[in-house]
Amino acid sequence: MSLDGHIALITGAGQGIGRACAVTFASKGANLVLFDKNPETLSKVAHEVGEMGRKVMSDVLDLTNLERLQEVARKARKIGLIDILVNNAGFDRPGTTAKIEKKGFEEVLSIHVTVPLTLIQMFLPGMRAAGWGRIINVSSVYGITGGKGEVAYSTAKAGIIGLTKSVAKECGQDGVTVNAVLPGLTRTPTIETSMAERYKKTIIANTPLGRMAEPEEVANVIAFLASDEASFITGIALPVSGGWAV
Repeated sequence: MSLDGHIALITGAGQGIGRACAVTFASKGANLVLFDKNPETLSKVAHEVGEMGRKVMSDVLDLTNLERLQEVARKARKIGLIDILVNNAGFDRPGTTAKIEKKGFEEVLSIHVTVPLTLIQMFLPGMRAAGWGRIINVSSVYGITGGKGEVAYSTAKAGIIGLTKSVAKECGQDGVTVNAVLPGLTRTPTIETSMAERYKKTIIANTPLGRMAEPEEVANVIAFLASDEASFITGIALPVSGGWAV
């Protein structure tokens, strides 16, 4: 699954699945553009992939500041054709329908749907002109099952699946594939520090493989979808969940 000669833009690259994608893509020969809001973790990841001999550009920014995002994305295009886009960044505002605040709901929709749309609008034309491109959106199994107390997150993750399928139908004839991966419970720093053990145990008990995923396992699937080996796959929503909620 060589990615030599390609430039991949990865959002939320400072930790978890985003970091794993950066390292995995670098190991397969890609140069990288990395976005994250945490300067400390992003700097470490940029240094790590730089030590692997890859060219890397990194920017610290709040992706939901769309004006700033567009400014940084335009700067990133100067390094070459960005022909792989991984929309991974996200956050959660837990709440039921009775308790979720409109502001929090819209913030979650913005990071998971509006930000990917903005980046797709910026980079898809270059991919179409080149006759090759890969867009991989990170959704969640909650995007197909819903989650109790996760009305904003589930809605947003369902939205990115719809965006994935729509864009895939628009640009397939131009050699651009667009897919979504749907991770289940994954050992990210957020899950490790913020999710109560009883919830983890419940999910693992309902996961046929009997454990949570490692970020690298999700990143390997994303790298496959970015490669020529996945050239006839587009418009899919692929669970990477150990069988949970399938």
